[in-house]
Amino acid sequence: MWCRVAGQELVITARTGRGAAEIARHRLSVPGSPSIMDEHYPHHPGGNGPRQPRPRPRTEAEAAFLAIGDGARRWLAEAAASGTVRIRSKMARAVELAAVVGAVKVDAALGLAAIAGRFADGDLASIIDHLAAERETVGVVRADEAHSVQPGTAGWARLGTREAGR
Repeated sequence: MWCRVAGQELVITARTGRGAAEIARHRLSVPGSPSIMDEHYPHHPGGNGPRQPRPRPRTEAEAAFLAIGDGARRWLAEAAASGTVRIRSKMARAVELAAVVGAVKVDAALGLAAIAGRFADGDLASIIDHLAAERETVGVVRADEAHSVQPGTAGWARLGTREAGR
């Protein structure tokens, strides 16, 4: 098989009984968004595209964590994908919190933590406290370098001037 790009199409050529022949032509897709055509896989059922990972518990502790709900599964997949450290201890803490405040609240908090990318040690308890205060969750801000809680740098501008000593 040989593949080449011709304009906005991928041309696939293969060796046949009569020599090389074009066997398929497809529109190009962008990196990270593969284009899977079901007709190329006649022995597989249609719609067999990428699926979300389904964690399979191997221990009782893992089963207890996943029993919390879909938020726990989402949190586990996102935490693992982001390279979070000490996942097992954070899972155990979530199970403890579920026993105290209820699995529904912990599941909701785990789901929000997964969406927001909040995987640090105190994040789950903080989100549970936030939800307990009955504050409306308007928009989720993903924790990254683009967002800061720093109000500004105006205070630093005065540092070292005569006004700073007064």
